Amino acid sequence: MNSIAETARGIDASQRKAVKVAGFMFLFCLIAPLLNWAFIFSKFIVADNAIATAKNILANEWLFRFGMTFELAMAVGLIVLATALYVILKPINRNLALLALCLKLAEAVIVAVIVLISYIALQFLDGAAQLSAFTPEQLQASAGFLLNVHTVLYAIPMAFLGLDLVIFFYLFFKSKYIPRILSGLGILSYSLIFIHSMLYLLAPHCAKMSIMEIICYSPSCLAEIVIGLWLLIKGINIQP
Repeated sequence: MNSIAETARGIDASQRKAVKVAGFMFLFCLIAPLLNWAFIFSKFIVADNAIATAKNILANEWLFRFGMTFELAMAVGLIVLATALYVILKPINRNLALLALCLKLAEAVIVAVIVLISYIALQFLDGAAQLSAFTPEQLQASAGFLLNVHTVLYAIPMAFLGLDLVIFFYLFFKSKYIPRILSGLGILSYSLIFIHSMLYLLAPHCAKMSIMEIICYSPSCLAEIVIGLWLLIKGINIQP
């Protein structure tokens, strides 16, 4: 009996440590992409004008490289968040927690691949003098196109984001670690993100409508702020 109690206390301690990490990473994974887009990538990308995008990047290449590095750090942050949530929720249902962990890792890998695409596009621009088979305008157009689809490509990892966090919040709902109203908000929010990502693949013109983006993404922004702060400040309620 003593060994069982010690094991339970060990699990509780690891969960409580993971809760603080998860709370911080929820806030980081919301704020970091918003800042990266608002202050870096939005300054470069010109919709429907690939050459203008390429010229903007050449004019301030260092800032663009910083944005790519920051984006790669966000991919690492997703792995940290996934690991923390798995540690918290595996006592509830190890198989579902493991499934959500794998989906979250896939999301992080796809984000890293998107960073790689941006890096390859940058090499096109930097290597314009060596690639004599193409004119500078052709290289700029090709690189600018790869960079202009940056936002569109995010429909893929967002689909994984929707799925993995719906599972994680279902486990939160089942566990009662946090108030069920917060777990329900998480399930609703990330279900909408998954729907929007599917809509982006099936009917992109509809998905790009401002009203659709507001409807599908506003709840998740609220959820990540409230739940992130809750985990940081209040923690979780582990029942005996």
